[in-house]
Amino acid sequence: MTYGFDTLQVHAGARPDPATGARQTPIYQTTAYVFRDADHAAALFNLQEVGYIYSRLTNPTVAVLAERVATLEGGQGAVCCSSGHAAQIMALFPLMGPGCNVVASSRLYGGTITQFSQTIKRFGWSAKFVDFDDLDAVAAAIDDNTRAVFCESIANPGGYITDLDAIAGVADKAGLPLIVDNTSATPYLCRPIEHGATLVVHSATKYLTGNGTVTGGVIVDSGKFDWTASGKFPSLSEPEPAYHGLKFHETFGPLSFTFHSIAIGLRDLGMTMNPQAAHYTLMGIETLSLRMERHVVNAIKVAEWLETHPAVAEVTYAGLKSSRYADRVPRICPKGAGGLFTFRLKAGYDACVKLVNALDLFSHVANLGDTRSLVIHSASTTHRQLTPEQQTAAGAGPDVVRVSIGIEDADDLIADLDQALKQAAG
Repeated sequence: MTYGFDTLQVHAGARPDPATGARQTPIYQTTAYVFRDADHAAALFNLQEVGYIYSRLTNPTVAVLAERVATLEGGQGAVCCSSGHAAQIMALFPLMGPGCNVVASSRLYGGTITQFSQTIKRFGWSAKFVDFDDLDAVAAAIDDNTRAVFCESIANPGGYITDLDAIAGVADKAGLPLIVDNTSATPYLCRPIEHGATLVVHSATKYLTGNGTVTGGVIVDSGKFDWTASGKFPSLSEPEPAYHGLKFHETFGPLSFTFHSIAIGLRDLGMTMNPQAAHYTLMGIETLSLRMERHVVNAIKVAEWLETHPAVAEVTYAGLKSSRYADRVPRICPKGAGGLFTFRLKAGYDACVKLVNALDLFSHVANLGDTRSLVIHSASTTHRQLTPEQQTAAGAGPDVVRVSIGIEDADDLIADLDQALKQAAG
């Protein structure tokens, strides 16, 4: 039987606990698991049998979350890890090697730009940042050492919507996997695999959990990419010495990336999600559709009001009719353009700082996707490490304020913005 999204967000991956009958998924707060006998232990370690060995690799609570997110995204499997940043490294880990590069959108979260432009150099990897609205530039950036194409479905901070179908076409032509960060959209608003994505990554810290209590990440594997076709992905196509020459793609087929990420990625990188974080995220996902609907309704109302304010130079929300991305909403995000966007103040940097300081109902935090409305001046915080040119390219220039619209009464949010804008102009 085929179930709808609202049913799957509550039930996917979960069954009543067989030991106690508990209806909510228990927190399995354990490090290790007892083997039936020596043969059972050997089969688990040889990847001949699926089961639990050690919670750095797999845990029953975390496994329910992985299955639920994979189901909601329409993927074959998923791996949960310790943060959204961990999910990005985990997604690249089986694909990359020294001298390899990833072609990435210039419109990314500032921390991702720093991770890709600076930190991954320590692995011998590199990134090329391109405007993903320019398909010819994306294609031109791909070379023989490129191993992945990376973008966000709804880009943080500006709320720009990527034309995933077009980007997937460029990646497919080059024989490369497309990795899509779907944090800002969630699978309720956008399902990147249906638009050609190979892998989908999430910061579960944001909308999936939805209440600012968890740090976590998820990688969803579409199961649709042929890792053996080009010879560029030996970790998945060639014999693995640590498992007596086992070939992941040959052995596990559409689940090869998922099994590799657990058996090698989590084993050796240790970027593990703890079971309590998985439990909180599962509870958050149960109301995902309800929250996202309210985020969208509120974001439209607030963005339309801001667009008419004399102190505001521009509002980037793709849900506005005036947005140059408005035509992408019905195709890529048919249920709405999310709750994240920016606006520019005519008075510049200092006015942005005054605005943030004057807001009362909005919380000034380095987060998004909370039930509470959040605000930040990206140029002085999340994108502070970037050059002015990078900040502008990412949509986080000095005159830009980012808001994550929550599920409060929209009129109250507008009133708070109104009084803060008056103080900023004062």
